[in-house]
Amino acid sequence: MDRKVVCLALGTLLLALSFPAEAQQQPNKIPRIGYLSGVGPEAPTIEAFRRALRDLGYIEGKNILIEYRDTGVTQDRIPSLVVELVQLKIDVVVGTSVSTILAAKQATKTIPIVMVTTVDPVATGLVNSLAHPGGNITGVTLLTRDLTGKRLELLKEVAPTISGVGFFLLDSPDARIRFKEYEAAARALKIPLQSLEVRSQNPDFEGAFQTAVKGRVSALITARHALLIVNRKQIADLAIKNRLPSMSERSDMVEAGGLVSYSANEAANFKRAAYYVDKILKGAKTSDLPVEQAMKFEFVINLKTAKQIGLTIPPNVLARADKVIRWQ
Repeated sequence: MDRKVVCLALGTLLLALSFPAEAQQQPNKIPRIGYLSGVGPEAPTIEAFRRALRDLGYIEGKNILIEYRDTGVTQDRIPSLVVELVQLKIDVVVGTSVSTILAAKQATKTIPIVMVTTVDPVATGLVNSLAHPGGNITGVTLLTRDLTGKRLELLKEVAPTISGVGFFLLDSPDARIRFKEYEAAARALKIPLQSLEVRSQNPDFEGAFQTAVKGRVSALITARHALLIVNRKQIADLAIKNRLPSMSERSDMVEAGGLVSYSANEAANFKRAAYYVDKILKGAKTSDLPVEQAMKFEFVINLKTAKQIGLTIPPNVLARADKVIRWQ
């Protein structure tokens, strides 16, 4: 056989054999996460999520992509944002409110959904049970229903003379669920609870405070909601102006000037969300991943605010605080 023909045949064979090896060396498709939140991509909770992903070996822009969608403080954009993410064929959805999780559940039955929620996911129909969620949803629940009574008790200890508590009732499913939970806890503790309605569009917090004062409200509860988080400084300033002690569901409300908070550790919960994303990307099924309950809680007190509203925190209450803000 001609030597040139043999060399050509051998070269062709080697080239053909090299294709599978090259194909195996080609980088895999980069996983893409759809992240829905009402507080913007630079929020501390999102940074905690990012940092946890880095600890797990994911580098944003290199071996993982995150599609952030800011839902804002209203509910109307959520369905279209979810559909947009589904059309991008993302690998996992991360949702931080009942509204976003429900919208994602309605939009897809196959894409895994990781939730970080404050409501009971079983009672609201998001999952079948905590141990066996079923379907395509799992994640972390703060089960704040179990904390409403504790918050009201602490508020009563911080400000023993309170005669009525106001609750900002927003036009969202989350807020309505939260109000019912506080209503039951307040009834058990024999503390009058008044709803202070605030619209998501052009919220009038000054008007809500006027309603509170007229209704003889002597303390406030601020729930974990994007509208309240975005406006936390204004709310804190108005509470100080009206000399109203406030209990918050997030510590950043106290850092902005609120009086006290009792809440699950936000950073820890979003780190756990990253753990779920990692498990799912490695092949775990959402239906096989039990929903976790938050285990770490913090009691935070702002002594500067207490001084501004003329309140002295009892020493036994102060001693139980996990963090005390003493800004001068």
